[in-house]
Amino acid sequence: MAFRAYMKVCFGDIDNAGIVYYPRFVHYFHLALEEFFSAELGLDYATLVRNHCLGFPTVRLETDFKKRLRYGDCLAVEVRITNLGDTSVTWGYKVVRMHEAEEVVAEGCNITVCVNLKTFQKMLPDWLRTLLEQYQRKCLLLEQVAHNICCEEE
Repeated sequence: MAFRAYMKVCFGDIDNAGIVYYPRFVHYFHLALEEFFSAELGLDYATLVRNHCLGFPTVRLETDFKKRLRYGDCLAVEVRITNLGDTSVTWGYKVVRMHEAEEVVAEGCNITVCVNLKTFQKMLPDWLRTLLEQYQRKCLLLEQVAHNICCEEE
């Protein structure tokens, strides 16, 4: 299963229509990504930037909006790694409203390129690649286990 970051829609996230202003979803993606680094890789995102001088500028972004979010809604943002390139990472996101039944309200992805922040040279250090690959394998394994449990129950 993918990492989930939990948050609540704040008043500053909504527009005059009373729903979440669409660019805020990209902000939710990034907040979840920062939490992912700490929770899953044991590496605070600020440490990655400051101490390791690594950044992840986005070079491509897509989002599909399915339902509205309103002020006060509780949500979970799932973070997946859908592709790991030589220097790029494709991140997949699913925004779920946490209510009586979970409801997918948006899905998105972005492609980031790992760069040295001093030189802006593209690079993905081996130690970081290893951590990202381990997370990918963990998600795959957990999804397979969940699928097998569901199949046995049917």
